[in-house]
Amino acid sequence: SWNVRRRDCHPCCHLHGAYRNLGFAMLDMWNPWEIYDRLIEQIDPSVRVSACGRAGKWAFVENSEAGAGMAFHMPVESVPRSLPEDVAGLSLREVAAFAKSWNFAEAALGMAALNSWYALPSRAEAAGFEPCEVNNWQNLFDPWAKETAGKRVAVIGHFPFAPAALPAVSELIVLERNTLPGDLPDSAAEYVLPTCDYVFITGSAFVNKTMPRLLELSRGARTIIVGPSSPAAPMLAEYGMDSLTTFSVTDVASFQPALSGHLLGGMYEAGRRIEFHAH
Repeated sequence: SWNVRRRDCHPCCHLHGAYRNLGFAMLDMWNPWEIYDRLIEQIDPSVRVSACGRAGKWAFVENSEAGAGMAFHMPVESVPRSLPEDVAGLSLREVAAFAKSWNFAEAALGMAALNSWYALPSRAEAAGFEPCEVNNWQNLFDPWAKETAGKRVAVIGHFPFAPAALPAVSELIVLERNTLPGDLPDSAAEYVLPTCDYVFITGSAFVNKTMPRLLELSRGARTIIVGPSSPAAPMLAEYGMDSLTTFSVTDVASFQPALSGHLLGGMYEAGRRIEFHAH
């Protein structure tokens, strides 16, 4: 079996700085499905999906445990779906397993199911997650402004508010699949991430299956996973996550109306941003 090592446990850790200066990284070979399998297997098979669907850019799932979760919907369906349109009544674990699907619309539903398990407020709190000081995604980068000053920072995903929030970085590199002016294409990750000091990764990378490789490429950096598509799972620290910010639904009755834009405060009326720091 493949061994997964935290970057600070790597036998060649002391060489990372030198290799990063040369633009290289010491990377282990490992099984990228292991992250997904471990996340899925912890879900209680007796819990059922009680509601599901899509609201704007989000796929969402509610479960019989009064949990709710979402994930970024990607309309990539070159591979036929295996799940029915309505998965209500199915095992939450069974639906979460479709996070591994190469049909990305189906994978988004799988990640939403998975997130509905981990983001249950009581479970997230027991796992060490705490409410963020400001309950707004536009403030996502603000707490990192001072720490990243003078550092080389990469952001996976186009967050338009990142440059203003991180004004003192030595270089800000934005990698994006659907590029806007100034962005690097996401394929640049192989070359760029091993040379960065801080890497912010959108949780939607779980949907398109790039997360395991992005974590591996970021071993020499402080790595922060961000966004509602991210599972509230501390075990991700074993794969290189240093901090994680996601969303926990505290009012399931308001969840669907909030995501659909029927409540003035949007998703924030149904829950709160939460964060975890591995050290």
